[in-house]
Amino acid sequence: MTGPEPPLAVLAELTHRCPFSCPYCSNPLELERRGQELDTADWRRVLEEAAEIGVLQVHFSGGEPTARTDLEDLVEHAAGLGLYTNLITAGVLLDEARVGRLAAAGLDHVQLSIQDSEPAESDRIGGYAGGYQRKIEAAGWVRAAGLPLTVNAPMHRHNIARLDAIIDLAVGLGAERLEVAHVQYYGWGLKNRAALIPTRAQLERATEVVEAAIERLKGVLVFDYVVPDYYAHRPKACMGGWGRQFLNITPSGKVLPCHAAETIPGLEFERVTERGLAEIWENSAAFQRFRGTEWMPEPCASCERREIDWGGCRCQALAITGDAAQTDPACSLSPRHGELVALAEAESEREPPTFEYRRMTRKEPIEA
Repeated sequence: MTGPEPPLAVLAELTHRCPFSCPYCSNPLELERRGQELDTADWRRVLEEAAEIGVLQVHFSGGEPTARTDLEDLVEHAAGLGLYTNLITAGVLLDEARVGRLAAAGLDHVQLSIQDSEPAESDRIGGYAGGYQRKIEAAGWVRAAGLPLTVNAPMHRHNIARLDAIIDLAVGLGAERLEVAHVQYYGWGLKNRAALIPTRAQLERATEVVEAAIERLKGVLVFDYVVPDYYAHRPKACMGGWGRQFLNITPSGKVLPCHAAETIPGLEFERVTERGLAEIWENSAAFQRFRGTEWMPEPCASCERREIDWGGCRCQALAITGDAAQTDPACSLSPRHGELVALAEAESEREPPTFEYRRMTRKEPIEA
């Protein structure tokens, strides 16, 4: 049996520290502390090992990766290894000088999150007063430095009515790409699902808005559109398939097939401080567990799409059915699909509860 193909990309979660408190944050409910973070030397070694096994891209993420004062060093090291470097940031800890230093270090691209087109709502959703204006300034510095800009706009019932304005905002900021990414319900998103999930009518209107904008803005703005799985007919190939294209490294060095994989009981995730990245990718029991198609139950095992969606999302199967090995209920062929749809429709029609914001369990400085 031959080993897996090399991963395309590494999501390097440098820290879980973040000045924002977004209620849909993809980080786990138990956030890793500053004292648990890999140091600069460890991250440099990890980047070298990633390049050696064939990784092409590194996405510096968090939390907020700009909370790390060694970010420029890591970007420069990654660029020197021939890796494409992308910074995923909220933008509010940046200033013009630092953007210039990151560009000089070899940063290839910036992905900036936007919570809303309305400043007050943006600040409310992110739990950070003044954040909207600082994001606008950061976008200007990114474009002035000559760096390509993607705007990431997580969509949910609190901002979906202003999708047209969010698209206009992305164009005005000089973005080349806009991710209209409906919130997916894992981690903090699952905890706040009843407060976030849109109605089917809202989703259908959003889809019409995006389709019209794609035609109107050809050559100006590229769209990535991700719908919530709860209204899907077929599941997405989560992370390109479990252990097929991507790996995620947490601040403390745990290596995961996806950012939410730690929610699955019974899986143990090895650390880069204990084993080489190549060995983990190729031989780790956690990566082997849902890689390929042999693990699949029916109807997945005999489905003609089994090597297209790779069984969908294991974390979603766990959240809805209690068993990560079950068919993703986003698929209409799943016996639990109706349950998923009914849940979405019921929660989205109710008055939304207040957010449970993402917080560190005790006060901790954000900036390194």
